[in-house]
Amino acid sequence: MSWKGRWVAAPERSPPPPPPRDTYRVTPPPSPPPSPPPSPKSPPAAAAAAASSSSASSSVPGGGLFSWLRGRRLGRGGCFVEPARDTFRAMTGLYGAIQPVDSVSPITRTHGAVFNLEYSPGGSVLTVACEQTEVLLFDPISSKHIKTLSDAHEDCVNNIRFLDNRLFATCSDDTTIALWDLRKLDAKVCTLHGHTSWVKNIEYDTNTRLLVTSGFDGNVIIWETDRCTEDGCPHKKFFHTRFLMRMRLTPDCSKMLISTSSGYLLILHDLDLTKSLEVVSYPILRARRTTSSSDLATSTSSGPRSAGSPCQQSDLSPLSEKHMVRASQREGGSPRNSLEVLTPEVPGERDRGNCITSLQLHPKGWATLLRCSSNTDDQEWTCVYEFQEGTPVRPVSPRCSLRLTHCIEEANVGRGYIKELCFSPDGRMISSPHGYGIRLLGFDTQCSELVDCLPKEAAPLQEIRSLYSHKDVVLTTKFSPTHCQIASGCLSGLVSLYQPKF
Repeated sequence: MSWKGRWVAAPERSPPPPPPRDTYRVTPPPSPPPSPPPSPKSPPAAAAAAASSSSASSSVPGGGLFSWLRGRRLGRGGCFVEPARDTFRAMTGLYGAIQPVDSVSPITRTHGAVFNLEYSPGGSVLTVACEQTEVLLFDPISSKHIKTLSDAHEDCVNNIRFLDNRLFATCSDDTTIALWDLRKLDAKVCTLHGHTSWVKNIEYDTNTRLLVTSGFDGNVIIWETDRCTEDGCPHKKFFHTRFLMRMRLTPDCSKMLISTSSGYLLILHDLDLTKSLEVVSYPILRARRTTSSSDLATSTSSGPRSAGSPCQQSDLSPLSEKHMVRASQREGGSPRNSLEVLTPEVPGERDRGNCITSLQLHPKGWATLLRCSSNTDDQEWTCVYEFQEGTPVRPVSPRCSLRLTHCIEEANVGRGYIKELCFSPDGRMISSPHGYGIRLLGFDTQCSELVDCLPKEAAPLQEIRSLYSHKDVVLTTKFSPTHCQIASGCLSGLVSLYQPKF
């Protein structure tokens, strides 16, 4: 039976049946409590109650599921249930029934490994970034191949980002970024030059319409897409740090997070992309906000500096020192782009270094999702960190703005390759590459919201479902923004689609 058929309203009967029970992670709706013995009522009260009951039952023709849903919304059955919560349970049931349904690939598979997947905002196009200079486009609903951009770049294509429903950007190991228009895929809109090494990440600020890219040259560059021509568009270097791996913007573009191969996480608060940071170097503050000049002096003079630090010690000129103090006084004068440098806690890695290979943000901006691997490449972890907002009690008091809430150890397969994981559109589930397949993870077994199940101590992520449909290591996975669908891509170039099956 198709999933649509299961949701057809049933004929009116008494009492109305509950919706179909899911066999996975959906909590069945509570049955209505037995009717209490009738209490004596005055004739007006009894008439009003009867009229109200008659009006409620007659307002939903056909009864069945829709009558039950309306009753739940109105609080019948002894408790009030928010409609959005019922929607969450329904979506959890759908994801609990998800299965591999199709694989998409062009007839001639010469594109190599799949490094990144990206849906268009409307969910009508699935784009695939490939190892061998190509970008593939598919219709994720029909699983049909739309087009192959054979010479999208001159080297590996690493990342794809949609600016709107028609424009998207790609970046590559050839050090360039390309802009494309879905309505005219025969040629690029323009090619952007500015990086000096592999470009690994693309973000887009919808408020300022600025494109933000980062690469292994350590640079974060801002591009003014409103002023693009065939020859490119104006750009400027916004930030630089050593060992840069990934860069992300929070959904409201108020923070920029940067992960490094040396295990540090940099957070730029009160983000203003129109102002470049000209600081040559920053002092290392482990789990501490740079807040004052005295704090800077203490941190720079105490203890040996890590050789793998992204903010390597150097002789500070008066200009750069002045700029650092000004950039660190976030609490007093509320300057923009204040920097925080953290070493996130990773289970099992307290005595060894680690590399933050993948970085994602919760769609509501509540948390960050990291994929970390040990420096010896013998362990991998998926970790969720909640943002902790607040002000230090004293200027020199430690202040960690991230708290580890959930984690799980991953299969140590495909060493040396970055595995890109993701949140679901509602932020209640995580899809993570796991060997030759993917795992769907939740904060609890009911796939609750993160804010509804925050533990006092770090808790394990719960495995909701494992899906294996590849014959090689999965490198990337993505939720559709509009449909109950997940895509995954592997090292041998296959892209698999997953949808509910009943």
